[in-house]
Amino acid sequence: MPAARPRSKKGPWRRAFVISLRIAIGLAVLGLIALVTAVYVARSSLPSYEQLKSSPNGQMIRVFADDGTLLVSLGPSYGEWLSYNQIPEVMRDAMVSVEDRRFESHLGVDPIGVVRSFKVRWDQGRWTQGGSTITQQLARNIFLSNTRTFGRKGREMILAMAMERKFSKQQILELYLNKVYFGGGAYGIDAAARKFYGHSASELSLAEAAVIAGLVKAPSNYSPTADAEAAIGRAGVVIKTMREAGVITAAEAASADPQAVKLVTDPRQNSVRYFTDWALPQLDVLIDETDEPINVYTTLDLTMQRAADRAVRANAPSGSQGALIALDRGGAVRAMVGGKDYVASIYNRSTQAVRQPGSAFKLFVYLAALEAGMTPDDSVVDEPVTISGWSPRNSSGRFSGQVNIRTAFAYSLNTVAAKLGLEVGFGTVADMARRFGITTPVNTHPSMVLGTSDVRLIDMTRAFASVAAKGVAVTPFGIKKVTTIGDRTLYEHEVDTSRVLVAPYVAAQMTDLLQTAVATGTGAAAQIGRPVAGKTGTTSSNKDGWFLGFSSGITTGVWMGRDDARAVGGLQGGRAPARAFHDFMEVAVAKRPVETFDTGVTLPEWQLEPDEEAYFGEPDPGNSTDDGFIDEDGNPTRFEPGFDGPPPAVPAPDGEDVTTPERMDDAWMDRVLNRGDRSPQRPEPAPEERRIAPRRDQEPAPTP
Repeated sequence: MPAARPRSKKGPWRRAFVISLRIAIGLAVLGLIALVTAVYVARSSLPSYEQLKSSPNGQMIRVFADDGTLLVSLGPSYGEWLSYNQIPEVMRDAMVSVEDRRFESHLGVDPIGVVRSFKVRWDQGRWTQGGSTITQQLARNIFLSNTRTFGRKGREMILAMAMERKFSKQQILELYLNKVYFGGGAYGIDAAARKFYGHSASELSLAEAAVIAGLVKAPSNYSPTADAEAAIGRAGVVIKTMREAGVITAAEAASADPQAVKLVTDPRQNSVRYFTDWALPQLDVLIDETDEPINVYTTLDLTMQRAADRAVRANAPSGSQGALIALDRGGAVRAMVGGKDYVASIYNRSTQAVRQPGSAFKLFVYLAALEAGMTPDDSVVDEPVTISGWSPRNSSGRFSGQVNIRTAFAYSLNTVAAKLGLEVGFGTVADMARRFGITTPVNTHPSMVLGTSDVRLIDMTRAFASVAAKGVAVTPFGIKKVTTIGDRTLYEHEVDTSRVLVAPYVAAQMTDLLQTAVATGTGAAAQIGRPVAGKTGTTSSNKDGWFLGFSSGITTGVWMGRDDARAVGGLQGGRAPARAFHDFMEVAVAKRPVETFDTGVTLPEWQLEPDEEAYFGEPDPGNSTDDGFIDEDGNPTRFEPGFDGPPPAVPAPDGEDVTTPERMDDAWMDRVLNRGDRSPQRPEPAPEERRIAPRRDQEPAPTP
């Protein structure tokens, strides 16, 4: 008999592979069993369909102003409930086509959509496409919050699959279309149709249905009352998607014209909605109660809010927008205006818009310099400077020679700001901005000292408020307290004063500079007859105008400009924004006691100026950001009240004639600020000149 052939032995790698495969299969089976168990446990705990229909479309929320006045009441029902058969087929098809094309075939979760969302995440580096089905969105809207965590996403998927086991597709779509949020406080398609078109959702046309279906992705961005162009563009995408899905014909798609849709013109609403739209979403993280009716007590002062609204409307140049935010001590938001007309645009420019701050950003440059050991009386030289190929120029196109830091800040000299940034380090300036609450990216190019990084008005206002708080961090907040209808406290705000950003003496020195900028510099239009500290900001070609300042415990920030960032003739921080600040603050602090700062107003060294146009000349069009000093007709403008014309020429140290303004003594200061007589004080000795030396890792600036 032939000898038996020995059995081949399996290699170690093959055995390891087989074991790993068996373990993986076992884990997959266990995972599937756990998933099925979780789905059926969730299914058993779901309310009945009738209970979900009768449940409110959201929590009853009553929002109150600081004085107890009811601002807005968000009720649990909007519009009429439409059954599946009452909902127009074009509305059902539009929503399914754009939100969940495989709605009829998936089991609550669409694996293809999940894979697609991860691919988009991989390609773009961030989550831009969620991959949620209509059932998942419904589960999230009814049972969960909008927090973006993997745990919430997992619960959402399980609930969606459980709902698919308990309810029919028609029931799920009916619930969804009657409960989904369409913006502007409208829940459900009937509320949306009545809000935008003035009729029931049962009468929707294809174009109207496309507009409404397009809102779900981003109600604020695609609202037809806020941005008609965006809404029309999104509706076009919906119609195209419906044609690709085969639910409408090419002829129907061609005949549907979203531009022809007629919108209902709502009466003008109070700008309070900018504040409530900003504050109320914070409830998701402040409280866990999502069913019981609640009272929300806010920080909003209605008198200040009305004054802020008037100030923005009255001073914003024609064709431009304006925003204002006012913070009390500790960060309480007393007024918030996000635009001139909430109905025309719900976009909140005080909290959402990012724009270049211009010279207002110099706050951080000078804070860094003061923290590094400089003082307002230190002398610097305003002269030509080139840093890494960049040569900043002053708005006048001239240079003043030796001035002190106070003078340089008061008249927003760009060359001095650049030299200060060079000495302390541009990274240090960026760190200072972030320390004071700037949440947008800050570049470290040399030109950053002139405000070339985009910022938000609320962040800039917060930074100035922290200076007013003597260097203690201020965090804006709008909700003071939340209670149930039965007065059970769910949340109460506590002001945190433990985080110190800079030493008190640094904040006091910065306040010294800010006072001078208002008393005699670029912010003179913001004077209100009591101590004010602030700073202007104007960007290139007059695209943005800023004024930020504080007085008597109120810090206010004002921005003006066009949403499309086009130039606005005559817009400068020291003009319309400063006037709006003035108009608002006169009302805001009217009943508050006059408060003095830790440092008194010290006059800038005007006598060192070579001629009057060095500060008040034509703006340099080549400047990236500056504070100009011209009116709408391009004529030089003086800001100090009571100026009676040019004073006589006096000899300069170098033998040239200069024009020196009237004597800036205590009597002049009393007259400017409407103060009573004061006994004269002895002048301080002139400080020793300090020329700013370049950092060792930078090339020295060329001398003139």
